[in-house]
Amino acid sequence: MDALHEAARRFGLDGWVLFPTREETVAAVAQNRDELARTFRVPTPTWETVEVAWDKRQTYQVAERLGIGVPRCWFPRSEADLAEIALDSPVIIKPAIKEHFFYDTGAKAWRANDRAELVEKFRLATKIIPADEVIVQELVPGGGDRQLAYCAFVKDGEPVGSMTVVRRRQHPSDFGRASTLVETVDLPELEEPSLRLLREMNYYGLVELEYKRDERDGAVKLLDVNARTWGYHSLGAAAGVDFPTLLFRDQMGLSVEPCRARAGVRWARLATDMPNAVRDISKRRLRARDYLRSLRGIDVGAVWSTDDPLPAVAEVGLLPFLAVRRGL
Repeated sequence: MDALHEAARRFGLDGWVLFPTREETVAAVAQNRDELARTFRVPTPTWETVEVAWDKRQTYQVAERLGIGVPRCWFPRSEADLAEIALDSPVIIKPAIKEHFFYDTGAKAWRANDRAELVEKFRLATKIIPADEVIVQELVPGGGDRQLAYCAFVKDGEPVGSMTVVRRRQHPSDFGRASTLVETVDLPELEEPSLRLLREMNYYGLVELEYKRDERDGAVKLLDVNARTWGYHSLGAAAGVDFPTLLFRDQMGLSVEPCRARAGVRWARLATDMPNAVRDISKRRLRARDYLRSLRGIDVGAVWSTDDPLPAVAEVGLLPFLAVRRGL
């Protein structure tokens, strides 16, 4: 808040539109929305809306109440509660609120294949976050081609601009912090449950809902709701839906025309995709030939642009630092 007010004062940002890009920034803006709105245009919804996305306990509970598919979840309050969890398949241990866990561990979730691992990981998790913030969730099987997303600019319960994608690769490969190869596809089945949830939340603005298709029964299951811009949003512009421009125009009171992304457009962030691929190839999870073939026909890069190459050059220079600090 102090930084935003100082930036507005120094650079004359009265009336500028705020685009939060991280969950903790979204939370801060939502919780201080009225104060910020005296200076900025604030498209971030109220905290009452944002909290449903911020706290995954609420995300899954609201989704289940609306009949939207989610992975099986358990919310243990103590180690004794773990005995009630059926371990007929691997599970993951994840935080209800990512920021309370991620910056200590560098991981979004931990995998447990048996009860001993579950108890061990639960004990480790509760040293970092309170027990009531620990979620145990079934591990939905399947690789990157099962990772799906519905992206939209939503206003008055309707999508002004929308895009459905397959998040073909992510970093890390198991529980990805960020997408590294994404392709637009036609997935109309994602729109109805996504809009049902967003209408219940009274949502306005840019949003990404992450799903995974369960290869056991073909059902799509909601994993996450990101109440902000997302890392590959520039894919939208290449596919015919310029999400930031749509939101900006609406905030400025200008007209916006409904649009939908065309299928077959591809985005990559090679700075994280290539090192991740090297690790997967070395572990025989990926064949080098298949990886090289997948790089054909990339339409837009996350950072690289021929008319402005300097950010990509800077990113290459930062790779050693990022590798040490964040594992890329």
